[in-house]
Amino acid sequence: QVQLVESGGGLVQAGGSLRLSCAASGRTFSRYAMGWFRQAAGKEREFVSFISASGGYTNYVDLVKGRFTISRDNAKNTVYLQMNSLKPEDTAIYYCAAREVGTTEYGAWGQGTQVTVSS
Repeated sequence: QVQLVESGGGLVQAGGSLRLSCAASGRTFSRYAMGWFRQAAGKEREFVSFISASGGYTNYVDLVKGRFTISRDNAKNTVYLQMNSLKPEDTAIYYCAAREVGTTEYGAWGQGTQVTVSS
């Protein structure tokens, strides 16, 4: 399976921006669709965004539409999540995950990166 490492989290004021990165290694990155998920304290992990293996298709949970943008650079084996107009309710640990083309489950997860948005 591919190995994933997230980075880019931190503390930001409401209205600010962060860009998360997820670097992949170990397998052919272009064979994997990628997702971002998040888990706030005391809550279930939730889906945030998805990008297809080629990058040609993306989708988002309604809560982040218009504020977050997912992208990928297959030459750099990296997927990004640009987060703008951040709100305190975006505070969570953010995880990237990989789903091999032709499968329905995310088989690899990163360790997560903390995003904290202060009001």
